[in-house]
Amino acid sequence: MAAVFVLFHLAGFLSSIDSVMSTRTAQGSIAWAVSLNTFPYLAVPAYWVLGRSKFEGYVVARRATDRRNEAVRQQVVSTVERYRVEDSARPEAVLAAERLAGIPVLGGNRVDLLIDGEATFANILDGIDAANDYVLVQFYIVRDDGLGRELKERLLSSAARGVKVYFLYDEIGSHDLPESYTEELREGGVEFYEFNTQKGPRNRFQINFRNHRKVVVVDGYVTWIGGHNVGDEYLGKDPTFGRWRDTHLRIEGPAALRAQISFIEDWFWATDSYPQLNWVGRAAADGSDSPVLIIPSGPADELETANLMFMHAITSARQRIWIASPYFVPDRAIISALQLAGLRGVDVRILIPDEPDHLLVYLAAFSYFDEVSRTGVKFYRYQDGFLHQKVMLIDDAIATIGTANFDNRSFRLNFEITAAVTDPVFAAEVERMFEEDFSRSRLVEEGEVDRKPWRFRFAVRLARLTAPIQ
Repeated sequence: MAAVFVLFHLAGFLSSIDSVMSTRTAQGSIAWAVSLNTFPYLAVPAYWVLGRSKFEGYVVARRATDRRNEAVRQQVVSTVERYRVEDSARPEAVLAAERLAGIPVLGGNRVDLLIDGEATFANILDGIDAANDYVLVQFYIVRDDGLGRELKERLLSSAARGVKVYFLYDEIGSHDLPESYTEELREGGVEFYEFNTQKGPRNRFQINFRNHRKVVVVDGYVTWIGGHNVGDEYLGKDPTFGRWRDTHLRIEGPAALRAQISFIEDWFWATDSYPQLNWVGRAAADGSDSPVLIIPSGPADELETANLMFMHAITSARQRIWIASPYFVPDRAIISALQLAGLRGVDVRILIPDEPDHLLVYLAAFSYFDEVSRTGVKFYRYQDGFLHQKVMLIDDAIATIGTANFDNRSFRLNFEITAAVTDPVFAAEVERMFEEDFSRSRLVEEGEVDRKPWRFRFAVRLARLTAPIQ
């Protein structure tokens, strides 16, 4: 018994050193170091499952992909160069994001706003049916229900007519996907793999990293990015939530190649192979010329890409920044940026659900309301079903749609992807969508939390303590 006691405390001490050296925030380092040395029996297992914020091995795999595909990458750079948007035509709010993305803002794209599940999946399924050479599919959640089976049938049909189909899913998000579903796809010629976050000796016990991306690419020419996963609830068929409010984006043009690069990096990690794909960019068929920047982010990045992207958007806004997210659990830097935006007169509105799907996240959000609202920031709670979209509108020129939530998990732990469209016409369309959403929401009153019962306020404060791992 004494030996076990000593081993736990030794493991706690060594793990605390690792946390100080590797945890990205000072608050996280302090919390882990104290708990690992004080309560090692609970903290040591928790740390090795939840503690790390850097995804070991993926960086090496991505570099290997880069080496093996250097000729392809050079071809991509050369073929999209003619679509590059001139420096003078790019808004200030995308300048840093462009460097984070590793590829410039590209013109020559058509963008279509897809509101809610029916419009989104009708468009995606039609796109799969129209594929000539290949389809790349990546989702966080895939269910074996009506929508999941419809997607499966469309992919099997495409594979049967000679289209190559590559399907990647997150094994944690899709933990209840039956083996029969995967077997049927593989037997039908679809290459179907889990992302495998536990690959590699240092990741064996990690369940904290998730591949949260939702991406479909057809022939390297059309891509779909947004908040929807594959499940009947995303069509509004869940009796608990009712209407499911979500947003997706269809992009046709050279920007689709950036989504394709993101996919093959994930594919190489999962399979140690890479498919032969089209890398020649071409403009949208109808002559559209919307500038688009696609920004993948994740725990393997050298910098905190998602966090910096949101921070840059908030600090760059001059007239307004409207944000829609199902989860609002930001860090201190983001809170300060929102407060400063409100103080300098920016119209800051944050749209979140009124009904929770994760209790801790729901409670933690309350702790930020009064703190931020004092500077003029307005919170709206969506009441017509469950709000799941991840959308931003910056001034009158930039709209972003993607997979990243406004929380620590998306900022630092999840693999995410966001599309930024720098087109005033498209921004006006997103503005109309936001206005409709605000009309179905209630404005949170200042001091609302203070009027709640003591037990509720205590639960809110406790929930906020868990923010770093939510």
